[in-house]
Amino acid sequence: MTAALQVQQLFKQFPTANGSLEILRGVNLSLERGQALAVTGPSGSGKSTLLYIIGVLDAPTSGNVTLLDQQPWKLAAEAQAAFRNRHIGFVFQDHHLLPQCTVLENVLIPTLAGTGTNAAIEARAKQLLDRVGLSDRLDHQPTQLSGGERQRVAVCRALINQPTFLLADEPTGNLDRATADAVGSLLLELNQEHNTILVCVTHSQELVERFPQRCELRDGLLVDL
Repeated sequence: MTAALQVQQLFKQFPTANGSLEILRGVNLSLERGQALAVTGPSGSGKSTLLYIIGVLDAPTSGNVTLLDQQPWKLAAEAQAAFRNRHIGFVFQDHHLLPQCTVLENVLIPTLAGTGTNAAIEARAKQLLDRVGLSDRLDHQPTQLSGGERQRVAVCRALINQPTFLLADEPTGNLDRATADAVGSLLLELNQEHNTILVCVTHSQELVERFPQRCELRDGLLVDL
């Protein structure tokens, strides 16, 4: 049986004025539901590139990425977008909340590209916001929230479609130490509660050490820590 997330011999190259720049050089990775992996490494090592390829945002040069027994990069663009919306949730370093929308509206945005919002989905959004301690902020706009509160909204938005894969790119990078610890705890707790596959790219050694599985991207390859 194929793992829910399987990466095989993944290569990624970028063209430059001096020729091709190889970032990923045969990455292999396999994860099952409920597992959580932290990926660290120096700036420019390809951590975010790897995450975006897994998340069907950036195409590999060669190799296979299999998610839920499908290879999304072999799908047409519209089918890729539908797969990404249904199965993948993203949390970025910058929360990317829409300033004109309320907290609740921001969480519901990913549902608009799918079946749309209904009473059950809105109830799920409110449950998620209650779970992260923001049930009294539903009608607030992002400018009325702290940095940590905005990132918690972003986590709820990533989970609203009940994705299999939760991908986080430097999710604590803009936060102070205490808030970063809280967001890190939240990601790991929700990973277990929702039985997702969590892949987190981070420079934070403190966050890395809290993950049950840890790798470093070194010379284009994943090395276990």
